[in-house]
Amino acid sequence: MKVDFKKYSDGLVPAVIQDYQTHKVLMLGFMNEEALTKTTETGKVTFYSRSKQRLWTKGEESGHFLELKSIASDCDDDTLLIKVHPLGPTCHTGADTCWSEPNHSEDFLLYLQDIIHLRKKAPVEDSYVARMFSKGLNKIAQKVGEEAVEMVIEAKDNNTELFLNESADLLFHYLLLLNAKGHTLADVLAILQKRHSK
Repeated sequence: MKVDFKKYSDGLVPAVIQDYQTHKVLMLGFMNEEALTKTTETGKVTFYSRSKQRLWTKGEESGHFLELKSIASDCDDDTLLIKVHPLGPTCHTGADTCWSEPNHSEDFLLYLQDIIHLRKKAPVEDSYVARMFSKGLNKIAQKVGEEAVEMVIEAKDNNTELFLNESADLLFHYLLLLNAKGHTLADVLAILQKRHSK
């Protein structure tokens, strides 16, 4: 990949940041050669802040890092497309994107997956997710089994509200188990897509 940093007088090139799963454009930043190098070395997107006049890693204060997935240069080698996994909201306003788009309306499961990842490291007394992770993999797996049984029991009755609530409990704890095993929904979806294409 070639990047023409000398094309602009300030040595900065635009970097379009895109969610690698949802394909949403999250933000626009600027990079110099040093920022690009640090991004590739650390796996966390780093910009050159024009206001701070220094390198700035997105999330260095909030913890909402942009985990690097891929980098591509455009046909003129003067603009970057960077695909990322955002760990939380991208915009400082709390929105998913810097264009104030709604928070994960159509991809709420991905949002919930990210929240679980963030809360995994929260103080145990403040977070149910952190408490579950502190109990270990076996306890999380056991909880998934319990929720599955409860959902099946409710499926045999005619109370729609109870069935849907137990279904939500199962799905939530399944996301915990995926995280505990080091996997994401994308890993599972890739298998389903592969089966579908056969």
